[in-house]
Amino acid sequence: MTAIYLPDSQIQEGPVKISPLTVADEPFLWTMLYHALYVPQGQPSFPAEIVETPEIRRYVQDWGRPNDLGVKALIESQPVGAAWLRLLAGENKGFGYVDDQTPELSLAVLPAYRGKGIGTRLLSHLLEMAQPRYAAICLSVSSENPAQRLYYRLGFEVVQKNGSSLTMVKRMNQ
Repeated sequence: MTAIYLPDSQIQEGPVKISPLTVADEPFLWTMLYHALYVPQGQPSFPAEIVETPEIRRYVQDWGRPNDLGVKALIESQPVGAAWLRLLAGENKGFGYVDDQTPELSLAVLPAYRGKGIGTRLLSHLLEMAQPRYAAICLSVSSENPAQRLYYRLGFEVVQKNGSSLTMVKRMNQ
């Protein structure tokens, strides 16, 4: 695994381009996977090695499987965010698992680019791409994570609550 960590200062402001993820984007997805992990304000960050644990790495490892689907946001040709779906089934269930036919969503935007609509654009594009392939999409989000507002806005509903963790589903035919 090789992650590419881009210092925010190296990325210029400019128009955002959304494009599909490819197998070559796996190194960037490792970086995005780390940024997808929610840390409440005032809490210490996770160590970078957390993405190597089995329950976390399953979201990115060997990216490009037949059911993998995702998009990335680029500013000045530099990736600043990604949204991706992966079917995590059977023994490989993810945190937001609902059934073996529903892929799980991961979404992250580099910290300096949050709050600028990039996450909304990424997720909107991904939902459009997923519409003909999947009946539903699921995710797990902390009830404290501000991103849950985006999920509600785009039609996700809470189907299970476990402590501060919410499992949400978006039915694609609605």
